[in-house]
Amino acid sequence: MFGQFVINGLITGVLYSLLSIGFALVYNTTKIFHIAAAALYVVAAYMFWVFSSHLGLPFWLGGIISVSITILVSVLTEISVYRPLKMKNSSLNVAMIASIGVMTVLVNLIAMFFGNETKVISNEIMKVYTFGDVIITTPQMMQLVVGSSALLIFLFFISKTSLGVRLRAISCDDSLYCTMGYSTAGTRIIVFVISGFFIALASCLTVFDIGMDPHMGMNMLINAMVAMIIGGVGRFGTCVAGGIILGLLQSLVVFQFASNWQNAITFLVLLIFLFFRPQGIAGYKQRTV
Repeated sequence: MFGQFVINGLITGVLYSLLSIGFALVYNTTKIFHIAAAALYVVAAYMFWVFSSHLGLPFWLGGIISVSITILVSVLTEISVYRPLKMKNSSLNVAMIASIGVMTVLVNLIAMFFGNETKVISNEIMKVYTFGDVIITTPQMMQLVVGSSALLIFLFFISKTSLGVRLRAISCDDSLYCTMGYSTAGTRIIVFVISGFFIALASCLTVFDIGMDPHMGMNMLINAMVAMIIGGVGRFGTCVAGGIILGLLQSLVVFQFASNWQNAITFLVLLIFLFFRPQGIAGYKQRTV
């Protein structure tokens, strides 16, 4: 039984890590508190439902289309909302409020068109994988395999490729990055493309297993933000460690107590890190000039 909860926590942690990367990419590079990521998470879920369940396309094709649409919406958010505010030298607080506005509009549009009731991607009885006392369903296996593969590719990308180095550079100092001759606007577009991809991937993998409703995004985003703080603000790869740690902690709390304590342990861990190590496990203290 303990092993089952550990595997469940690991899989949940992988999903948290994917969404945390999507949030951290925007936050670390632009310093914008990207609350609109919660709405993008919902958009991806409902597009996946429309193309896979409503229109009857294969799951893999519906997933590709929903990820593509989410990336488009992510880029449009940058072009139509964040970039004009940056050009006007608006404060980050204004950008955060605008992000909340984007989230509110998108979530309410989803609720208006699709309703507030819970929807599921598939009602089929799927294959179950058994490893001793541990049972893994087909959706969970997809989450583990696809999610882990995406995380490993991202870790290689961010640490070994020239574009990854550029993303780390702009997250450290965007003014110096621009002085070196690189296009800040172009790099920000790339950031929102990759961010939209990871948000959509986390959403599609999650709702394929548990279903969806228009208001699920904020709760998942809170967990992703906590995962980023645990791993280390200012870095990208640490989101993976933070997400897995948070997922395992939540699962072990459910094993020891009850599922009602999941949110409590999330905010308790958040408070502990904010008070005693705000830079996270592997983060660094940022200097304000």
